Amino acid sequence: MSSHGTVITKNTHPALRTAIWLSFLLLLVALGITVFGNVQTAGPFYILFFLLLAIGFQGYNLLKGFSYTVIIFAAVTTALFYPQYFRSYHGFKFAVLISPLIQLIMFGMGTSMSFHDFAGVVKMPKGVLIGVISHFIIMPLVGFTLANISGFHPEIAAGIILIGCSPNGMASNVISYLAKANLALSVTITAISTMLAPFVTPMLMNLLAGAFIKINIVDMMLDIFKMVIVPILAGLIFNKLFSGKAGWLDRAMPKVSMAGIAFIIVIITAAGRDSLLHIGPALVLLVLVHNLSGYLLGYWSGRLFKMSERDCRTIAIEVGMQNGGLASGLAKAMGKIATVGLAPAIFGPLMNVTGSILASYWHRKSPGEEKA
Repeated sequence: MSSHGTVITKNTHPALRTAIWLSFLLLLVALGITVFGNVQTAGPFYILFFLLLAIGFQGYNLLKGFSYTVIIFAAVTTALFYPQYFRSYHGFKFAVLISPLIQLIMFGMGTSMSFHDFAGVVKMPKGVLIGVISHFIIMPLVGFTLANISGFHPEIAAGIILIGCSPNGMASNVISYLAKANLALSVTITAISTMLAPFVTPMLMNLLAGAFIKINIVDMMLDIFKMVIVPILAGLIFNKLFSGKAGWLDRAMPKVSMAGIAFIIVIITAAGRDSLLHIGPALVLLVLVHNLSGYLLGYWSGRLFKMSERDCRTIAIEVGMQNGGLASGLAKAMGKIATVGLAPAIFGPLMNVTGSILASYWHRKSPGEEKA
């Protein structure tokens, strides 16, 4: 192990190291029960494996950032084994909470932004233009191609296109920062693509997914305005009026957003459990190809226009990372959460894993100021 890795191990609390070892022991037990016994009986062991792994990761600097994603895996596993607890409670359907949760997450996104973020269009017009156009061309077309070759049920295939037609997610800004990319450009591309979403996303969906499912452009526009634009504007105004005066909210909103995204994914997983068990591995593979294609083609679109290395990294991340929450909300608004909502539910956690790995790789390679 490297000296850096040794330091990490020495500083790791024994309890956290024990959690890692216990997690792998539980995984072996779960796999053994799956192979030789009743798969349903293995459920608690798989869930505990992910939970202990997430706890253990907290002791390692290189792995700490993956704890949240592993907790998502634990939540998804719970929903797969015990879906009845995440569908409804005494007649109240949990899917009703998806839209309010997305509005809350978007409000949090707004409070972390300011109107100055949009000034980046004037300062970096070339980078913003290339980033936004690349995003809304590459991901929808890759999604359309994958949907057509998938052989999936039309509504599930439409979900692949939907995640491709969605705007950038806030996670891309964090990943850009970690990857030593151009954070100002990242924030501006995210802001602009999000504001364009009410117009661009419905039109792209109608054009590319219209053969799979019926798309009501006006309804989708209104849904995006309600779920995204209004909460973000409210957050921007809140930030303008109370900047620096509500520190507790600044600290709480990221945690609230993370919890909200996790709950949305669990609800969708429970609703679409049967479909996931049938086509899960194939859908995960296609979603992974979609995500990685975004990084690769986004990076090379920057190089094509002779952008700097930092800007190429930014465009790669902005193209490859999508707003899965919005896509899930639109699937709910369409009344197809258990089918159209599956690809967005998988894309979110997956892009956090791939994005973190990419950021870790680029973080060790200084971009310098050279042209790509």
